[in-house]
Amino acid sequence: MSLAALPKVELHLHLEGAAPADFVRGLAREKSVDLSGIFAPDGSYSYTDFWHFLHVYETATSVLKTPEDYARLTRAVLEESAAAGVIYSETFLSPDFCGGRDVGAWREYLTAIREAAEEAEARDGITLRGIVTCIRHFGPEKARETALCAAETAGDWLTGFGIAGDERAGEPGDFAWAFDCAREAGLRLTAHAGEWRGPESVAAALDALKVERIGHGVRAIEDPALVDRLAEDGVVLEVCPGSNVALGVYPDWRAHPIDRLRGAGCKVTVSTDDPPFFHTTMVREYDRLADAFGWDEDDFAAIARTSADAAFCDDTTRSRILERLAP
Repeated sequence: MSLAALPKVELHLHLEGAAPADFVRGLAREKSVDLSGIFAPDGSYSYTDFWHFLHVYETATSVLKTPEDYARLTRAVLEESAAAGVIYSETFLSPDFCGGRDVGAWREYLTAIREAAEEAEARDGITLRGIVTCIRHFGPEKARETALCAAETAGDWLTGFGIAGDERAGEPGDFAWAFDCAREAGLRLTAHAGEWRGPESVAAALDALKVERIGHGVRAIEDPALVDRLAEDGVVLEVCPGSNVALGVYPDWRAHPIDRLRGAGCKVTVSTDDPPFFHTTMVREYDRLADAFGWDEDDFAAIARTSADAAFCDDTTRSRILERLAP
């Protein structure tokens, strides 16, 4: 079996960040919005560094105005994911962008996204679950509002809560109330850390937010004691190698620490993060990891099982996904 044909599980995917550039351009034309400054001459997204990327991301997201826009986006994203062999995916959703953190409006967006996901599951066999994500650089107070939206809609489809955005903004402890609120609502927890700040940010997320997964987390490699802690405690790392290389966290694929983290006993998974921004797909991630580290089908099958075991879904869904991963 080729790597392209392998069934895959993706745990770290931003819904807006997965919007194909052509999709965003088409929506902008429909709404007569000029987004020309965010695209390169070849039509792809254009940015200079991570912080400019955040600006371009939020500008692209600005054309998504209605629940139907998000339904269309969900269909487009899941079609591309399914084409790459993804059978189960979790996507980050932000009430900040979907209804301005108003619970009533958020419910309308969530319903539209979920219905589109169910259509995609019936059509392409890909299962989606949602993780509400507060935006770090929007501040702790808005994160509280986001957490309340998440708590009000927690259930069998909306299953997780996390934090993303500019790691330089505040400290994990500033967002403890939001995470406590989400935890009390039964949501499972993850947090972006260890991408733009060092290993101390990973430790802080674990200690202050009590998360079971870390988004990225790759700079943990700089602290051997932290690597041991991650391995011993079974903390799952949502690793996005193509994103890290594209944004310059590491100079190339062979310099990326995913293989060393895995060798040290850490539970690593593979995801695309914001695939059109980083010119990647799950197939490309697999191909580049095979080239860089010699990983084969058995390695990727093990990664997929680790991902399924760590998924924020109910046991019935997990069993169904594991059955589809079985050789």
